[in-house]
Amino acid sequence: MNSKKVIFQVHRISKVNKEEVLSKAENDLAAVVNQYIGKLVKELQGTDFWKLRRAYTFGVQEYVEAATLCRFCKTGTLLSLAEINASLLALSDKSVEPLQINVLDYLLGVADLSGELMRLAIGRISDGEVEYAKKICAFVRDIYRELTLVVPLMDDNSEMKKKMEVMLQSVVKIENACFSVHVRGSEYIPLLGSSADPDYSFFGASHFDQ
Repeated sequence: MNSKKVIFQVHRISKVNKEEVLSKAENDLAAVVNQYIGKLVKELQGTDFWKLRRAYTFGVQEYVEAATLCRFCKTGTLLSLAEINASLLALSDKSVEPLQINVLDYLLGVADLSGELMRLAIGRISDGEVEYAKKICAFVRDIYRELTLVVPLMDDNSEMKKKMEVMLQSVVKIENACFSVHVRGSEYIPLLGSSADPDYSFFGASHFDQ
């Protein structure tokens, strides 16, 4: 899927282009839904799609990650599983059982969201938006805290346990960055680098074409 394209686009956000960047990201996300999610729905509706989860789980997790990132950047809230599944109903044939994303795939996608929000927070601090980074920090911390209560109750939680370890690292990195700015002030911001020319090496790509 091209969900990573949506994530790349969101990371171009700055103080002066937020609306423009989010508009393009939402258009890219809509293209993912129409071209890829829609195709998946048509292929799997009416089947025992739960049994085929392993074949499409990573693409779904990536879509959840991109969709929740867009929602947070736009409203500061978390896109719910119910909202995502409601959107899939419009793509389904009403005469057969519709494809629905399960709780595990949703939570795995949300766990991945924390890494993108960590990178976004560091970028916003570099751009002088410290308060926005603090908002991201509180949001990621709340998600992590809620998941620590849910994950132990899950029957199949081996994947989530691994993601939770990475998620905790993201929480700590955001907290450390926000704390350092609070203590050391603006002198710390240049150490984080400039967001004027985004680095996409953490995605495994040296550049990204718009």
